[in-house]
Amino acid sequence: MANGQANDQAGARAGAQANGQWYPPEWPDRIRALAAGDLTPVTPKRAATVMLLKDAGTGTAVHMLRRRTSMAFAGGAYAYPGGGVDPRDDDRVIGWAGPTRAWWADRLGVDEAGAQAIVCAAVRETYEEAGVLLAGPTGDSVVGDTTGADWEADRAALVGRELSFAEFLDRRGLVLRSDLLGAWARWITPEFESRRYDTWFFVAALPEGQRTRNASTEADRAVWVTPAEAAAGYDKGELLMMPPTIATLRALAACGTAAEALASAPGRDMTPVLARARLVGGEIVLSWPGHDEFTKHVPSTDTAAPSGPASATPSDPTGGASA
Repeated sequence: MANGQANDQAGARAGAQANGQWYPPEWPDRIRALAAGDLTPVTPKRAATVMLLKDAGTGTAVHMLRRRTSMAFAGGAYAYPGGGVDPRDDDRVIGWAGPTRAWWADRLGVDEAGAQAIVCAAVRETYEEAGVLLAGPTGDSVVGDTTGADWEADRAALVGRELSFAEFLDRRGLVLRSDLLGAWARWITPEFESRRYDTWFFVAALPEGQRTRNASTEADRAVWVTPAEAAAGYDKGELLMMPPTIATLRALAACGTAAEALASAPGRDMTPVLARARLVGGEIVLSWPGHDEFTKHVPSTDTAAPSGPASATPSDPTGGASA
């Protein structure tokens, strides 16, 4: 999942802290190695994650998944549906509605082929993990019930990467509804991580007639919760989340409706958020530009796991993803 792929191995031995954050114990050593020039950053893989929204009596609610507690990385952490980009979706011609690929390329900061693949990943992962499909037979419609056996067979083939999303759309005669998505943020796993993801976060409203379900093999719970309630749970140490997850929730809390969130998306700053680590005196200072709440000061000789955030993207390119 994406809000959940960025650093599986890095968090394998990390534990939950009282403030609901994670900090992999090997980070100090890797940060020192990077500063000394002994660690070469790996190239991040592309990923996408979707904050699926609906209007509820208490305000806008967002669909979140809780990673299974048995997961090696961030077990029990809450995230959004998401995952890695499939390179097979880069250049195949598909049915497409909404802003052009050129518009999306400019918005996402990539080329047109990359933009198509990233948007495809966002829509595909929402379908794979939440059972919601942002596509329809025409450019102004969406599919209805997708719970039948034939739909489930195709969903399983997508999960197993036996079928690309472009092939799925073509087989079904469907048009991808890019107009139902809004680009919200972009987070990149820190350079000192051994597995890195460049994750685009999107918002989307739950289409009328469709219902969410927990279709993810990595999650043991799916909930609808208002961003403010989820953030409050994090602040109390009751809900575990990665930095991108809580940061996007805090921003979403300002939107009273799903429509308001979608309307505000085009004005969101898509400058990538990349954690910075520097050695200052006898400590490592770890920070995420624009997100001071995640700044941590770690003794440079300390290899124990201090409290703090675990990742700059979802644990599975979904947040988390990431992240």
